[in-house]
Amino acid sequence: MTSLPPIGIRLLPSLDGTPNSSRTFRYKIFILIFTFLCYTSYHLSRKPISVVKSVLNRNCSLSISDPSVVVNTSSHGNNTKWCDWKPFDQDNAGSLLGSLDLAYLFSYAVGMFISGQVAERVHLRYFLSAGMISSGIMTILFGMGYFWNIHNIAFFIGIQVIGGLVQSSGWPSVVTCVGNWYGKGKRGLIMGIWNSHTSVGNILGSLIAGIFVNTAWGWSFIVPGIIIGTLGILVFFFMVPSPEEVKCELPDQLPATKYTDRATESSDLNTESYKKKTTCHIPMETVNNNKAIAMETVNNNKTIEYGATNSQSSQTSLISLDKSKEKPISLWRALLIPGVIEFSLCLFFAKLVSYTFLFWLPKYIHEKANYDPEKAADISTLFDVGGIFGGISAGLLSDFTGMRATTCVLMLALSAPVLYIYNLYGSLSLAHSIGLSMVCGFFVNGPYALITTAVSADLGTHEVLKGNSKALSTVTAIIDGTGSIGAAVGPLLAGVIESSGWNNVFYMLIGSDIMALLLLLRLLYKEISSSLRRS
Repeated sequence: MTSLPPIGIRLLPSLDGTPNSSRTFRYKIFILIFTFLCYTSYHLSRKPISVVKSVLNRNCSLSISDPSVVVNTSSHGNNTKWCDWKPFDQDNAGSLLGSLDLAYLFSYAVGMFISGQVAERVHLRYFLSAGMISSGIMTILFGMGYFWNIHNIAFFIGIQVIGGLVQSSGWPSVVTCVGNWYGKGKRGLIMGIWNSHTSVGNILGSLIAGIFVNTAWGWSFIVPGIIIGTLGILVFFFMVPSPEEVKCELPDQLPATKYTDRATESSDLNTESYKKKTTCHIPMETVNNNKAIAMETVNNNKTIEYGATNSQSSQTSLISLDKSKEKPISLWRALLIPGVIEFSLCLFFAKLVSYTFLFWLPKYIHEKANYDPEKAADISTLFDVGGIFGGISAGLLSDFTGMRATTCVLMLALSAPVLYIYNLYGSLSLAHSIGLSMVCGFFVNGPYALITTAVSADLGTHEVLKGNSKALSTVTAIIDGTGSIGAAVGPLLAGVIESSGWNNVFYMLIGSDIMALLLLLRLLYKEISSSLRRS
């Protein structure tokens, strides 16, 4: 049974009304903007820790406002850590700060696999709202550690663990909402633009945290916590996860490109779980006009690989006939979808690189270029500015070519030398920092953005699922959950390696980038082969 629209929607005359194409379009724009703001707040609330690290542990003999100025510390002898926030004033401060990242990101990764399953079984509006409000509470509590004068590492780690679990509610929910409303035609471009919420959230989080970092760093967490909690309340009253709830038209879930029939080739899904005798297809014109439903019987001996679609299904939508009969899929069945394993492992390394920058870039700029923490936080936002353009460019290119894996491989191949150049020359001057930060963000975040959005949505509505829309949350959670494990490993390794020099950190990042590239070579070959056959 379809649930009623949220009370906020029922009170809006511009959205509530007689179903038609114009009304559906308004809802699509509303959902795109609303989910954009929601996930912007998620990243906004997880960014402050990377900015505050610069004051939790620093050289107290240097002025915090101008690190080039040496202050008089004669009363403290040779102790250059007297102003640090305990317990981050010891020689193992790098490891302790890394453990905060690990606690958050590991629990986030574990929570992601759980959230994908939960999101398919509960109403997304309730799930997302509860997750955002809980995330706000955890972020505020971390900041209250400053005002409560807490110096126990267990307190901060505990907040990070719980915070990671509740923050994992966000990604499967917002991707599923957007996937439910938008078809595959221009999904790469639309989601490339939409995915800029990640970078926008990082930028706003850095700027907000930077305002308070030199005075009272607790506010660097409290303000973002209030923002995400407030948006969580709005989600409860206004979020519409599916077109069916408001009787809007269902989107076309056709792939972005039409591939030739590859029935004679062996399939990645040669398993009994996907070999069924029949499937149901509904022509889109029938869905849109609410007319009689046409049923077709398809011989499923023609299995489908990544990069190929059944030629008959290219004439139909993959919208399920009866949503009430849809059942959530298992993690194992989701793993059997062609391309899920490769893209998941690729994202492990791609997100490792991206999140190392997310959590350590302000501190790197602070130490390498000798800028004060606030200025370092401001400069670090340019990495995310480049990431916005990288995500949009990756989506646009993959839509134009119809080759998601090839687009990722191209950008990964270019990002490795860019990382090397950034480490060599990024701290020479302000101009070098600005320019190279943006170029680095462009190539590092491009593949990451494409995989977590358009690729996840494509695989979550793959033809082998026969229109089961309940698979999208699980597929998204598997891909991003695997990536989140890499996101936990990267900052941890950076915290350990950083003491031996930043050069070694960048060698680790370059190696991870190459591993991400290698994992997509099989899919790259399939996409190029299909393209050559079509031509």
